[in-house]
Order: sequence, then structure tokens, then C-alpha cells
Amino acid sequence: MVSLSRRGEVEPFHAMDILAEANRLKASGAPVISMAVGQPFDPAPAAVREAAARALRDGRIGYTDALGTAALRKAIAGHYADHYGIGVSPERIAVTTGSSAAFNLAFLAMFDAGDTIAIASPGYPAYRNIMAALGLDVAEVEMEEAPFLTARQLAEAHARKPLRGLLFASPANPTGAVVPPADMAALLAEAKNLGISVISDEIYHRLNYVGPDVTALSLDGDVTVINSFSKYYCMTGWRIGWMVLPENLVRPVERIQQSLYISPPELSQIAACEAFGASAELDRTKARYAQNRELLMRRLPELGFALAAPMDGAFYAFCDVSRLTNDSMAFARKMLAEALVAATPGRDFDTLQGGRFMRFSYAGSHEDMAEALARIERWLR
Repeated sequence: MVSLSRRGEVEPFHAMDILAEANRLKASGAPVISMAVGQPFDPAPAAVREAAARALRDGRIGYTDALGTAALRKAIAGHYADHYGIGVSPERIAVTTGSSAAFNLAFLAMFDAGDTIAIASPGYPAYRNIMAALGLDVAEVEMEEAPFLTARQLAEAHARKPLRGLLFASPANPTGAVVPPADMAALLAEAKNLGISVISDEIYHRLNYVGPDVTALSLDGDVTVINSFSKYYCMTGWRIGWMVLPENLVRPVERIQQSLYISPPELSQIAACEAFGASAELDRTKARYAQNRELLMRRLPELGFALAAPMDGAFYAFCDVSRLTNDSMAFARKMLAEALVAATPGRDFDTLQGGRFMRFSYAGSHEDMAEALARIERWLR
């Protein structure tokens, strides 16, 4: 007899299922192009890899403080001064095993089972799935007048069912939407007025194509901010991220981290200290994303994939595919099997209307993106 918890009944992360099938096809020799996951094409910056190689040669990799090494926490604090012009104490920073661990820590430290947290729909599926596994109630707010959650929508959601928390992202996955500073300020002010705690997902910062990054910390010091080295810094497999916490959350997060994760991986922490000095190399990668973005903005609508969001940031195109299908899950599987192009069905991001949407990641090489679009065009014809 094997006991099974209801926590394991959460919705699958369909992007990962599609990626697994794409990898199986690749292993059999099929020339699959993946536009399914947010995986940068480039490796981590050279200085990051060199720092890791030196650490491996030294051979002393072990546990660190639960909140991370002093060197990396100081480097992250320096990043807030350099990039945003705001002061953040290293004591308020928790280094985490990717942003995924940061979300776990935030949800566990901030909320109790049964609390209701608002998120935007469409939105990143792991928000919903992690909260469901932890016994939190999720209030998914469908986007209406803007591609991001507004202060009015937050107030209306709170009136329907009292909220303990709000989680929003800018730039957002899957839409790429960036919340304008005035709208963000209004959203945070409304949350504070209603007594709602806020988590700001900023993992796609530095991948904004329409303006400068605005951290929620510059508008409200009580916000919990989550960021990662995965996206702009091209360090997905290194599993390293961070949180900036209100002072009264630091010790609760530390206590939970001690038991859940012991500490973030030291090798990745040593390497990540060098990431902030690699902007010239990383901005060349961002320039390629911008080139890919222009290509997809032009070609996807020509192929019948109407853009459903502005693509202002991150590296995703979220498309309305209702001209082609009303079942994006089956469409994605068929496109992978026959055109050898992987993309993510909208069910991941919107449980109500996802059947008519798909997300395409343009984090790959420019040659792969052009070839993928050519394959889709031939397949549709």
C-alpha cells in the first residue's frame, strides 16, 4: 500500500511535459526546435563559469549560511544601488535555490493554509500549483482593460473574497506585459489600503524593451521581491535566486530555509557573485532577444497567431490561436510531432480560456527562431 497525498494532484506544468517530449524526439535524432520553455540559448557568462571552475579546483564546496554567503548578499545589494538607485541592506536579502524555492519560502512564511492570494490570469502556472499544494486558495483575476492586474481589479477581487496576499509580475510570464510605474504605484497603494501583503516577481528584470526597470521596492519598502539569475543572467541550471524581504520576514524565512534547503548551493553562489559584472556580454544576448522579438511580432500574426499581449518584456509571445484551433493542447502536440516545433499550450497559464492560446519562447538563437517559423508556415499550408 502506497499512500498518496492530494498535493500530487496539482495540474501538470504542461510546458515541462512538452519539453520532455521534445527531448525524447531529439534523443531519437529528430531536429526539434523548442520554443516551449524560457531557457536562454547562451551559457552563463564567461566570468561566472570561470569562478565556478576555480571553486571546483579549490574543492571546498559545502554548506553556507542559510540566507546565503555574505559576499553574494552584498553583491545583490550593490546591484540595487547600481541598477535602481535604491539602498537595500544585505541583511534583508535571502539567497535561494532558484526563484522556485523563493516562492515556497514566501508562501510558507507569509500565509497560512486557507488564506487567499490573488494572481493575474493568464499567469505563470507554478504560482497556482505551489499554492494549491500548500493549501492556499488562489483567486485568479482575468485580465480585462489592461494586460496586467489593476488597482480596481484588486479591490473588486477583495470585495468578492477577502485577500491576504497579492502576487504580480512585471515583466510577466506568459504575456511579457510590463506594469507602467503609475499603475504599479496605484496597485501597491490599494493593496496597502486593503491590508494585503504583496509579492513582486521581478525575475524578468533587465529584459524590458520599452523602458527602464521599476522595482516595487522603489514604491513600497514592505513588498517582498523575488528575483533570479536564471533569465537575464542565463543561469537556469545553476538554480540560484534571491529575495528582498521586509525586516520582520527575514528571520521566519531563515528558519524555514534552514529546514527545507539547509542553504543554497555554494558553487552557484560563488559563481553568481560575478554575474553583475557581465552586463556587456549579457546585453549582447538581450540584443538578440530583441531581434527575435521583432521577427515574431511580424511573422506570428501573418501565420494566424494573433498577438494577445504587447511583448514589452521577457522573451515570450502569447498568442490567440482561435483562428487555427480551439484546443491548443492537441494543437501543440500535433505541431511538435509533425512540424518538430515545440511551443506551450495556453492551459498552463489560463485554466478557463487557455484552449485558445499558446506561448512561444524566443530565447533561442535567431537562426532557430527563423527556421521554426518557416516550419510552422509549411506545416499549416
